[in-house]
Amino acid sequence: MQRLKAAAAFIIRRSRARSGGSLPFNHYRTVSSPPSNNPIDDNLENQVLVEGKAYSRTAILNRPSALNALNTNMGARLLKLYTSWEDNPDIGFVAMKGSGRAFCAGGDIVALYHLINQGRLEDCKEFFRTLYTFIYILGTYLKPHVAILDGITMGGGGGVSIPGTFRVATDKTVFATPETLIGFHPDAGASFYLSHLPGRLGEYLALTSETLSGAEMVACGLATHYSYSERLQLLEQQLGELVTDDPSVIEAHLEKYSDLVHPDKMSVIHRIETVDKCFSHDTVEEIFDALESEASGTKDAFCNSTLRRLKEASPLSLKVSLRSIREGRFQTLDQCLVREYRMSLQGTSKLISSDFCEGVRARMVDKDLAPKWNPPSLEEVSEDMVEHYFSPLSAVEPDLKLPTGEREAFN
Repeated sequence: MQRLKAAAAFIIRRSRARSGGSLPFNHYRTVSSPPSNNPIDDNLENQVLVEGKAYSRTAILNRPSALNALNTNMGARLLKLYTSWEDNPDIGFVAMKGSGRAFCAGGDIVALYHLINQGRLEDCKEFFRTLYTFIYILGTYLKPHVAILDGITMGGGGGVSIPGTFRVATDKTVFATPETLIGFHPDAGASFYLSHLPGRLGEYLALTSETLSGAEMVACGLATHYSYSERLQLLEQQLGELVTDDPSVIEAHLEKYSDLVHPDKMSVIHRIETVDKCFSHDTVEEIFDALESEASGTKDAFCNSTLRRLKEASPLSLKVSLRSIREGRFQTLDQCLVREYRMSLQGTSKLISSDFCEGVRARMVDKDLAPKWNPPSLEEVSEDMVEHYFSPLSAVEPDLKLPTGEREAFN
């Protein structure tokens, strides 16, 4: 991780400033996970397929009509598979990929929306508990792991890939943590890995929900390798023939089939100085002020587009997400997951706000793209509301229990 961050810093230092450049919001209408109506997708065994190779196994996320959105069953199956593979001496390393045009668009938020409205909060808890536990297992896995991010990789899709050893991005990769747009917070370990990105890029991605390309993922360290999608078949074929559990051997293979790419001139990577200047402030209000000042003084299209993105998000989610990233910078993976579990229960309980359900309704269910946030403005989001978001759901609500005694977390 340190080597990647150093490489990313080198790229950023060499980058030139650019102006403007932001994907339109309706891009998210195509990449957010829709509900699955495909009976094949909903066959529980078929939702995660297994591909056996000489000395490796590949888990294939297989709900293509739902962009491989994760549900409780998939999390439980991944947990079972990865635990058995880790204990199997005939398996040297593990890989993960997705079916169709997505690696994984995140958690199945539409299913969660319906569970909440049906009062099935225990089922919601089980979803978060199962997924977060798998992410911790992946982040402490004893064997090398290769995630092939060929397509949409958002929210929980980052959670089930980035904590692993290697992440291969492609020309089809679209990465984002778009939770503030649905009244939630970047979860599934995002407060850990976003907070460790160069400068204040993590705050920028968490608050704006903006996308990164595969080249940008490599530049900032979220991905370790880049390969054009058309070359993946050969890469996977050769990878499957390896008989090794040595990460350096796997890395050498991935590098053999990797392509050298650079972020285009419109990339946020080239605006890291502006991002650092504006997103280093202590409060969301100060971030807004800094962007407005920068935009008015320089007529910077990048700052204006960033402001527009922020104004679409839930005010409560913005404040909660900023604090989450800031806390994550000084926590281990397990501490981030335990805290995110608390936050996710609060965010789906409607005790503080109904922004999550309202955001999903507006973006994914009714699709009117007109969420009515509560509170509707930053000024009306109190410190007590934010503080409450980081507290246990109740005095008797247990925290997430992770196997930290058996598997040591990393910083």
